[in-house]
Amino acid sequence: MTKRENPWIEGLKTIALSAVLALGIRTLVAEARWIPSGSMLPTLQINDRLIIDKVSYRFQDPKRGDVVVFRPTDTLKKQNFKDAFIKRVIGLPGDKVELQDGKVYVNNQPLVEKYLDQGQKTIIDVCHNSNNQSSYYLSKAVTVPSDSYLVLGDNRQSSYDSRCWGLVPRDNIIGKAIVRFWPLNSVGGLNKDPVYPITPE
Repeated sequence: MTKRENPWIEGLKTIALSAVLALGIRTLVAEARWIPSGSMLPTLQINDRLIIDKVSYRFQDPKRGDVVVFRPTDTLKKQNFKDAFIKRVIGLPGDKVELQDGKVYVNNQPLVEKYLDQGQKTIIDVCHNSNNQSSYYLSKAVTVPSDSYLVLGDNRQSSYDSRCWGLVPRDNIIGKAIVRFWPLNSVGGLNKDPVYPITPE
C-alpha cells in the first residue's frame, strides 16, 4: 500500500506549483495592470484594470493605434521614472510625424483620431523642464528610426509622452492592452473599431 503524503506538505506543494504557474503566466503570457493617471482619457479612466497581452509582439510588430505598456526609456530613467507607461502608438518605424495646427500628421497626411475628446487639439507646450521652460522633442517633424515607436496619450492636454521625451525602443515594449476587466460596467476589448488608415484632408 502506497504511503500517503502529509496533507500539509501536499498543500504546500500545490501552493508552490500554483505560484510558479502564475508567475510564468505573468512573465510570459499576460498580466494585469491598473491605470493610475488621466493621460489616456477618455479611452481609459483612472483606476481601470486591464489585461496586457505579452505574446502577440513576439510574432508581429506593434501597429498604429495599439495601446501599449512599456518600460521607461533611458531618457525617462534619467528623470527618475521607474514605473511602466501606457500610451498609444502613433508613429511606426520609417514614419514622418509632425504637429500642425493642433493635428498630428503622419507622412504628410492628417491622422483621423476618433478616440480623442471632440475638438481636442494636440498641443506641444505640455512639456516643461525643471525650470518650467517649454522643452519638447516633437517641436519639428521627426522621422521614426527602425525598432522605435512614437507614442502619445489620448488626453493631449495632459500627457507626458513622445512630445516631451522622444521615442520608445521596441525592446522596451512589454505588451499590448487588449481587455478592460474593471469596472464591471466597462468590461470589454479595446480598439474594437478601426480608427485608421490615415485619410487625406
